[in-house]
Amino acid sequence: MTSVTEVSLFSPLRIGGCPLEHRIVMAPLTRSRAAHPGNVPTPMNAQYYGQRASSGGLIIAEATQVSPMGRGIAQSPGIHSAEQVSGWKRVTDAVHARGGRIFLQLWHAGRVSHSTRLPGAALPIAPSAVAIRGELMVSGGRRVPYETPRALTLQEIQGLVESFALAAQNARDAEFDGVEIHGANGYLLEQFLHAGTNLREDDYGGSLDNRVRFALEVAHAVAGVWGADRVGMRLSPYGVAADSSEPDPMPLYAHLIGGLRRLGLAYLHLIEPRASGVGAAEVDRAGLPSAAVLFRPMWDKVLISAGNHDAASAHAMVASGHADAIAFGRLFIANPDLPARLQRGTPLNRYDRSTFYTRGPQGYTDYPAMHA
Repeated sequence: MTSVTEVSLFSPLRIGGCPLEHRIVMAPLTRSRAAHPGNVPTPMNAQYYGQRASSGGLIIAEATQVSPMGRGIAQSPGIHSAEQVSGWKRVTDAVHARGGRIFLQLWHAGRVSHSTRLPGAALPIAPSAVAIRGELMVSGGRRVPYETPRALTLQEIQGLVESFALAAQNARDAEFDGVEIHGANGYLLEQFLHAGTNLREDDYGGSLDNRVRFALEVAHAVAGVWGADRVGMRLSPYGVAADSSEPDPMPLYAHLIGGLRRLGLAYLHLIEPRASGVGAAEVDRAGLPSAAVLFRPMWDKVLISAGNHDAASAHAMVASGHADAIAFGRLFIANPDLPARLQRGTPLNRYDRSTFYTRGPQGYTDYPAMHA
């Protein structure tokens, strides 16, 4: 890696086998605009990602379910059917046409779902039968309590590892440049990691070795499809999303990150704790530790930091060496040409939170670029 005294947001970077011309990354952003039924990416999705592609820049596409039982959010896309692969191929073509790079985020929601969103009205699945405290919105705008999920069998856990591997292969067929495994925000992998959601007494619960086992098995299986230098993982060590938390995150995540380092993954993507839960409101939990600062000494490959960054904090994080690249979310929603705006110091468009999860082009493909 380049000396910290020479590095800026606009220095080149290589993520595994993927060369980049700058260090501004588009974070994975659920936008609820896949076609339903089928959860298939559409030409509008291809337009959206194509608008945000920049020469030599990296996009991490939104959380994408690896199986029908992995769906947790209305109109979220999948990567488990031929139609979905074809839909995503339109997206990757649009990004590559502008010289961009794009990874797909592989996702299983686990207990962060509801029977109304799952095949056969099945209960959500999780490592243990522990319900989320609180409510979620279902069709018709009704708010209902989260259901108690069904605990997975050992055989089902192995089937899930295979589902991630198949999804990784489907992402290759759709001509992505790599994949990111979603291990953050209270979803299935994190449910296995945390003591409050994993009450198992078999090889997948209890000790740190056991609680990280599923995440490492998934990472190993996905790396077997892509090669480790095209695979990353996203984590939220101090996150509180979906009623998820670990009493003492440092030992757990140090253990997991050590295992990922031994696998040789291309990058680690850490969500800063100040940004956990920002999907519904403006949140900035001041005074909490920086995940990137804490775990940087344990990770010698590319580290991406995400979480309420602005231009100043992004520049400082990269210049200090605490992170190698910065992922932007909401700013990329409103500014399809964000890297160019940051490089030139051009004023940014304001995002409209009310359109984050709506269905049409408003607030999706209609934000202007500088030349418009």
